[in-house]
Parts: sequence; structure tokens; C-alpha cells
Amino acid sequence: MPIILAAVRVLLFGAAAFAVAVLVMNWPSRLDLRVAMRYLKSRRSSRLLSLITVIAVGGVTVGVAALVFVLGVMNGMQNDLREKILVVNPHLRVLTYGEGLRLDDWPDVLAKVRRTRGVVAAAPFVLTQGLISAGHDYAEGVAVIGVETDTGSRAVTSLPRYFTKGDLAFRTTQPGVEGGIAVGTRLATKLSAFPGDIVTMVAPAGSQFNRSLGAFVPKYRRYEVTGLFETGMYDYDNSYVVMPRLAAQDFAGLGSAVTGLEVRLEHPEKANAFAQQLETQLGYPYRALDWQLQNRGLFSALKLEKLAMGFVVFLICVVAAFNVVGTLTMVVRDKTREIGILLAMGMPRGRIRRVFIIQGVFIGLVGTVLGAVLGLILGSSVNSGHLIPIDPSIYFIDHLPVLTNPLDALAVVGASLVIATLAPLYPSVQAARMDPVRAIRYE
Repeated sequence: MPIILAAVRVLLFGAAAFAVAVLVMNWPSRLDLRVAMRYLKSRRSSRLLSLITVIAVGGVTVGVAALVFVLGVMNGMQNDLREKILVVNPHLRVLTYGEGLRLDDWPDVLAKVRRTRGVVAAAPFVLTQGLISAGHDYAEGVAVIGVETDTGSRAVTSLPRYFTKGDLAFRTTQPGVEGGIAVGTRLATKLSAFPGDIVTMVAPAGSQFNRSLGAFVPKYRRYEVTGLFETGMYDYDNSYVVMPRLAAQDFAGLGSAVTGLEVRLEHPEKANAFAQQLETQLGYPYRALDWQLQNRGLFSALKLEKLAMGFVVFLICVVAAFNVVGTLTMVVRDKTREIGILLAMGMPRGRIRRVFIIQGVFIGLVGTVLGAVLGLILGSSVNSGHLIPIDPSIYFIDHLPVLTNPLDALAVVGASLVIATLAPLYPSVQAARMDPVRAIRYE
């Protein structure tokens, strides 16, 4: 249904653009339309003309379809990455300036943040690093996140929705462990550690100084795997460990302090402006980092890539426009005698020019509509069927997402129709400048 509605919008927009183009040329008469449509058809002695007309329409169709699909891919990549990033990362993080990430008076700050208008949920969090092993020779460096043991509406991130086993309650069943943890599916596969298994973790901050050795000796902690999550984001599923906040505070050696506060906003798209407002409200030494600022490099690269890819593919539409020029030039050559007869019978040169402009706009309109519909259908099929898998270790996601933005589709349709309207200007002027006598005598 969304594809059908989008196709209807494209058709309506194309029809409106065609009407505007025709009005600019002055409303054509039935004779102009009949002559233009007849010139697009082939004669028995010139079947090549109809073939190149089809090729011209096909060129516009391919160019528009490619442009709609490529822009949909770039939009899908950006949207999918944004959703995957916000699975673990909150809309906003409240931290402090200075060395180390440590917030001691977080209960008072948390109360102020929760009272701020526009905040849906807020909670303390702990972020540190560690080394995890499942009793084998293999160990893996991981990012450790401490969150509140809450799976209800107060959850700041959407991580609870991505659990395949267990939840954020971290209920343990094994004796002699210091708590439960949840790991990503890829990390669990590498460690061969699944719910019910016990893993060992080491934190640099938890090391103890041994006087007899004269060195810091790491402290080992045993945890039970109580949950698995699968976000589709390679980094999260491969190297993230989630545990209760209290256990994470002990693991990181923070005592009663936390790394900072994570905040879920009512309007995530306004996170940047809200962060500045919250910094002003809390004052020094607190700072607020929104999700857009934390991933600014990634989204800037995607935006630049979308612009570059759109421009490169747009050149296909320009090549198709030259194809239209060549097609109409051949039409003018093939119909030289007919044009001379029309001029000799008193048909104004402006109407001769209008006939060929109508042909060019018709070719552009048909090719644009077909291309837009084809691009929408192709994008929907690729997105819904996950037809193009990609390496998640490089691109963060496991398949090629396609999300067609109606504004992008309308911009492509408009640009294609503008090019199709400009393309026939030269052939139409050449046809209108013909001398009737020479045109009739043309062999």
C-alpha cells in the first residue's frame, strides 16, 4: 500500500509538472498534440525511429529509477544506523568536565534533569572497559555498561526490546557469582558462553597492589550470563556487556559514583538544542552530549556520501537528456518534408516549435513516471526481502536497507521533468527555422 500511494503521488506530481510546462508553452491545440504523437510513431519505411524513441524513454526510466533507488539506500543507511545507535546510546548524556568520567553528586543532578520539561526518562549509568573469558584460553576485550535493573517504561534506551533471552532483571541461578550480565549474541558465540554459564571478567580499575610482587594484581570477578541481546549492530553484539549499575560501580571501582546520566527525550531530533539548554540550567562543571554530536562524524560522512552518489547518478539523467536531443534531432531530419508542408500551409513557426517540445516533454514524463515507480518497487522489494546482504563488521548492519523519502522522490521527478523540458529546445528551434521551399525539396 505505501508503494501504491507513493506511485500515485509521483503520477500526480508528474501530471502537474507536465501541465505547468504546457501552460508555459501556451496551451497546445488538438492539432499540435496529434502531430506530436504522430511524429513519435514509426512509419513502415522508418521503423528505427520508434526504436530510438523507446530507447530515449528507457534511458530516462533507468536514470530516474537508479536515482530514486540510490537516494533510498542512503536514507535507509542513515535511518537504520540512527536506530541501531540509539539501541544502547541514549538521546543525551550528562557528564562532567575534568579528568576521568565520574559523577559523584548524581542523585541531585538526576532530580533536576527529571524535572526538566521535555525529559521522558533519565537514569544513572556506568561505562567502563574490561576483559572477559569463559574459562578457556581465549579472552576478549569488551565495553561494560551498567544500567538500572528496569525493564518497564522508565528504560532510557530501547535495549530491552532486543533481548532474545532473559532481560534487564539479571536474575541469577548459579551460586558464588557476583551478579548477572547480558552479552551480545556474537560475543556469546565467540566465548561459547550462553545463559546459565559463568564467565570471568577483569577490570583495570579493579586491580590491587601486591607489595610482595611490587605490582598491581588484577582482581577476577565471576558473573553468570543471564541474557542475550541481538541489535543487528555489529559493535554492540560483538563487544558489549551489560550488567546492573551497582555491580558495574564495584567493577569499575567508582564506589557510589557513576559515569554520568543518560536521558531519553520527548523529541530526539531536537537533542542538540536541548543539550545546550540543559548545560545552561545545570551550569559548570556539567556538560550534555547529544546522540547527534557523539556520532557527528558518521552522519556527516553519510550526508556527504548521499550528495556525491546522488550527483553521480544524476549524470545518468543528463545522459538520457542528450539521448532525447538525439532522438528529436532524428525526428526533425526524418520529417523535414512534412515540416516544410506544414509551414507552406501557413502553420506558425511557434506551433512547429511547440510540437517538438511536446514530444520531448512526453518522453520525459513517461520515462520519469516509469522510472519513479520502478525505483519505488525495487527499493521496497530489496528492503522487505533483505535481498542484498552486507558485511556487518564493516558497515555495522547486516543487510542493505532502503527507505524512500517522498521529498527526495518528488525532487528527482521535478529535476527529470525540467531536464526533459529543456532537452527538446534545440531540435524544436531547428525545426521552426526551416525554409519551407528547401524543406519540401529535401530528399
